[in-house]
Amino acid sequence: MPKLILKSKKFEGVLYDIRGPLLKEADRLEKEGKKIIRLNIGNTKPFGFDAPDEIITDVIAYIRDTEGYSDSRGIFSARKAIMQYYQTRKLTNLNMDHIFVNDGVSSAIWNSQNALLDNGDEILIPTPDYPLWTAAVKFAGGNPVHYICDEQSDWQPDLADLEKKITHKTRGIVIIPFNNPTGAVYHLDILKQLVRIAENHELIIFSDEIYDKIVYDGTESVSIASMSEDILFVTYDGLSKAYRLPGWRSGWMVLSGNTKIAEDYIEGINLLSNMRLCSNVVGQSAIQTALGGYQSIFDLTKEGGRLRVQRDTCYDILTGIDGITCIKPRSGLYLFPKMDTKKFGIESDEKFLLDFLREKHVLLVPGKGFNWPSPDHFRIVFLPHVDELKDALGRLKDFLEHYKQN
Repeated sequence: MPKLILKSKKFEGVLYDIRGPLLKEADRLEKEGKKIIRLNIGNTKPFGFDAPDEIITDVIAYIRDTEGYSDSRGIFSARKAIMQYYQTRKLTNLNMDHIFVNDGVSSAIWNSQNALLDNGDEILIPTPDYPLWTAAVKFAGGNPVHYICDEQSDWQPDLADLEKKITHKTRGIVIIPFNNPTGAVYHLDILKQLVRIAENHELIIFSDEIYDKIVYDGTESVSIASMSEDILFVTYDGLSKAYRLPGWRSGWMVLSGNTKIAEDYIEGINLLSNMRLCSNVVGQSAIQTALGGYQSIFDLTKEGGRLRVQRDTCYDILTGIDGITCIKPRSGLYLFPKMDTKKFGIESDEKFLLDFLREKHVLLVPGKGFNWPSPDHFRIVFLPHVDELKDALGRLKDFLEHYKQN
């Protein structure tokens, strides 16, 4: 018998259930002719969220200039616009040479971890997390160590749990302050305490801020990297969400704060950037207009705006279902409801959602897909129009009225 070719052991413990086993089953059902309501991923275009016309127009005008390679860190106009944006967010010690445009935030995350970690190094990551963070650390040879975000405290990081998990191997702390999947926005006092912890232990803070403009109810948007000059911050953002351009794969990371202590690390990021030549130049060409133009995302998140209405509708229906509770999100595109596992006999969140998918044809993501340790949560995207949300959540209510997991 021929020797089997196996995947790398680096995949052990790595998951991406946003496009995992449930998606495969949804694809199978669609091939059978079933219509699936897909509420598993924050892909804006299929739900009618178009990018601003101004961005599209400017990229068309510039398209002939995007045919060649660019500077490996990104084109000048993009990096200049990014620097100017973070000046308004009061980041310290900004430098054009410390701004790196990547093929989406995901690429920036991979590069930032691969340039830093040696085998066995540890990175603190929140749970629930965006699962790419855990995967990136593992593939870079590091050890992801998860600290709890407390649902009873508005999904804020449990700082006592975080600090007790710091060891001599810990290199940095990942925070997702405009949180996916919970929709939490970290309180100012929590951010300040995180900075103090990082200063005391000489750690890097990696701040994933892709939803920094998608906030609701007058919530203040503050970057943690504005709070200290004594430690290194790596801040991530991009065009995928606020500018409704996920397919253009245009994101960036900005190193700020105490960059003097990180010259060798920055050289490692430069080397990785040079090795892949450059990121998507078409996507880069949209950045200047996006950051400098009219911020139409605020029309969607304000009172009466489409995103806010859909969030409120989704929240109201979910919390009206017996056995479901939820913290109302203050940012992002998702809710992360909690199920009464005793009431429904749930031992596996994945099986629950698989049963729901097969019977009601609605695709959601289990909490375990975000490295949440208990089978009592799922994530739902509230991008669809109100009528479709009502339909999907009506199916969930009907399903739960008779459901009991075997």
